[in-house]
Amino acid sequence: MTSSTTDAPWEAAEQLPRSAEARVDHLVVLGLVPDGARVLDIGCGDGSLLALLRDRRGIDGRGIELSREGVNACLARGLPVIQGDADTDLANYPDDAFDVVVLSQTIQATRNPRIVLEHLLRIGQQVIISFPNFGHWRVRAELAFRGRMPVTEIMPETWYETPNIHHCTIRDFVGLCRMVGASIEKATALDGRGKPMRYAMPWWFWNLVGAQGVFLLRRGGSASR
Repeated sequence: MTSSTTDAPWEAAEQLPRSAEARVDHLVVLGLVPDGARVLDIGCGDGSLLALLRDRRGIDGRGIELSREGVNACLARGLPVIQGDADTDLANYPDDAFDVVVLSQTIQATRNPRIVLEHLLRIGQQVIISFPNFGHWRVRAELAFRGRMPVTEIMPETWYETPNIHHCTIRDFVGLCRMVGASIEKATALDGRGKPMRYAMPWWFWNLVGAQGVFLLRRGGSASR
């Protein structure tokens, strides 16, 4: 089983001018979202991704954020964001309500990732998910040689402060996609420097050297590559 990417979205992201606050995974998401799309950003934080998509893609964007501080930051940017919980509130959205649903660096912090993913695939015609890869070699080395939960640039909190409650690897996520019947249209891993790994590699290789995973999904089909 091998992974697959289409070069164009990653090239488009890399060619865009980068501002100091733009995260690399946000730029990859930017390369996947079509102009003028209806977008729901779940767990949108301070709204930096939504603002980027609004300014660069002209999207009709909405957001859900759990923290009151995040909601206030989004409202200060002029973004239509409500306070809500991905684990409980997605059931209220109708089928195909959005062209694209984004869950950026959040699925590992939900209580029921499988149920959340099923709702995302129901609500959005396309789903973009990014997450930290707990199978990365630095995470494995920290556990193997120091016997401690790792603290990295991607996962900066200590084990007793982290919001991450499900330690997901890239291969774990691929298995979940297969279980719920999601089709992986495009996928890439970001290395430790935040650069997209542009060439098709087996999932086990991305699982070892990828610090983050970014996936574009649709309902139906197979996750195998």
